[in-house]
Amino acid sequence: MIRTLVLGTRGSTLALAQTRIVIDALGASAEARVIRTTGDASSRPLQELGDGVFVSAIEDALRAGEIDAAVHSLKDLPTAERPGLVIGAVLPREDPRDVLLTSARGGLATLPRGARVGTSSPRRDAALRLARPDITTSPIRGNVETRLAKVVGGDYDATVLALAGLQRLGITVRDDEILDLAIMLPAPGQGAIAVQCRADDRTVRDRLAAIDDAPTRAATDAERELLRLMGGSCDLALGALATVTAGEIALDASIDGRRARARGRDPLAVAASAAAELRA
Repeated sequence: MIRTLVLGTRGSTLALAQTRIVIDALGASAEARVIRTTGDASSRPLQELGDGVFVSAIEDALRAGEIDAAVHSLKDLPTAERPGLVIGAVLPREDPRDVLLTSARGGLATLPRGARVGTSSPRRDAALRLARPDITTSPIRGNVETRLAKVVGGDYDATVLALAGLQRLGITVRDDEILDLAIMLPAPGQGAIAVQCRADDRTVRDRLAAIDDAPTRAATDAERELLRLMGGSCDLALGALATVTAGEIALDASIDGRRARARGRDPLAVAASAAAELRA
């Protein structure tokens, strides 16, 4: 009999929806266990809390054997080596683009001059202010529902959220609310779900290998390696998106208004080429 895998996850509605996607991919032999992370417990700005605030507590539970695997938004996982752990699977990616949600629900065109946009992301901040120098940005925390409520309540004129998360929550998004990639590239790994396990647990690794999506893995490997090469910090205003066609990786990247493009079949080599161009 196949034993039931215990999957560690954050307790937000989105995190649980993502864990349900993993459970459905694995079959009925998996269940969720909610673990509260530092990022969930604190209202301090993410830059003050540091990298890994949404994953460290879950990783600790994984190393301790309290859970068999951990479900993460891949963009939340630091690029530094996680001792004793590996990414056992990366599931097929949802649309990685960002969405600008205003109270009028009409996208960038409905953002008033001098608008106050809620975002705690240096990447989103930099891209928005390049597109609209008149706006101001302010930090915002909370889950998807909380951020939307702050816009509706008038605390902010708009906020930026990942399209993948909105889709997974069943929230309807209009085409004109989706930010064009020419304006804003996503965070490395955005839209992808990662499942982590212990490096020495061959049984779980084999089960996760069956749901690993090779094109998404190759694309996000290139994006995350670029992030690592550029400093690996959540303070970076780095956008990156790789696509895979017939085995060839095409990586687009941006930082502080500079753009780079690289192609090839090796994710690490493609990332190195893009990093060199961004630094030039």
